[in-house]
Amino acid sequence: MDATLALPVLIGLVGIALLFDFLNGLHDAANSIATIVSTRVLRPQYAVLWAAFFNFVAFGVFGLHVANTIGTGIIDPNLIDAPVIFGALMGAIVWNVITWGLGIPSSSSHALIGGLLGAGLAKAGFSAAEWKGLSMALVAIVLSPVVGFLLALLLTAIVSWASVRSTPFAVDRAFRILQFVSASLYSLGHGGNDAQKTMGIIAVLLYSQGYLGAEFSVPFWVVLSCQASMALGTLMGGWRIVRTMGLRITKLTPMQGFCAETGGAATLFAATFLGVPVSTTHTITGAIVGVGAARRVSAVRWNVANSIVYAWVITIPASAIVAALSYWAVTLLHIRF
Repeated sequence: MDATLALPVLIGLVGIALLFDFLNGLHDAANSIATIVSTRVLRPQYAVLWAAFFNFVAFGVFGLHVANTIGTGIIDPNLIDAPVIFGALMGAIVWNVITWGLGIPSSSSHALIGGLLGAGLAKAGFSAAEWKGLSMALVAIVLSPVVGFLLALLLTAIVSWASVRSTPFAVDRAFRILQFVSASLYSLGHGGNDAQKTMGIIAVLLYSQGYLGAEFSVPFWVVLSCQASMALGTLMGGWRIVRTMGLRITKLTPMQGFCAETGGAATLFAATFLGVPVSTTHTITGAIVGVGAARRVSAVRWNVANSIVYAWVITIPASAIVAALSYWAVTLLHIRF
């Protein structure tokens, strides 16, 4: 493909990718602020400002390992062209809009992975998949909520033991302050892991068109634009999902909110440094269930948790199907890219 001739379309596809990043922030704002809002430590309008700031500055803390995984580790980068990227983004965006409208906290990350996979398979069949990177992402689907659950459960036990001689009022006051720290860390992890996925999409598109030279890399303007788009989406807030995450799964105290956010943040930090594209939604949901279960099993509304799990299971195949249909549509209609 002639890169010069493709420039207007390339700009359009970068715009669509940034739209996905914005929707990712909008959809996943609940991941960062649900606990701090539900415990009434911050009002929603202040909570989204707090989360958006730490979403944006995350590029200064983490490397670009996740962006490299998404860009080269899900499908063969040599197969990437404009219709594949368009199909992948359409699969992710459509699924995000559907689940956002229904208030279901599904994973934007896995919607994007499903979109890439669906468009890649539509173009080249099973040979398109990079099974090593894909396997790592699929394993993370299971591990991230489990690790978040276990860390939050452990932290709740430790904090409860350490606070046994303190009055409930003193514990509540202390953890209202500490929740600012834990919410900051979680928002940092969210911005670090999730924004990099869109960076990977844009970078691999630029690479496929010859704009990056012989080696895959992520330009700094791509980093800044993706972090800003995600922060703006977070600033808009996804209030339906906030209610599901913060209020419907289990009732949270500031101490439990701190444990959930800290356990989730630790999981995200480790995954991001390792280059594993995990779901921030899965991670914080597992952590919230963990702190609820630490109190008592019946404290968790398991019917709500089950409905969230069902959404997780169908996210990748649903977004993959939409992506494949989008890819076939533009190729069959001979839409020129």
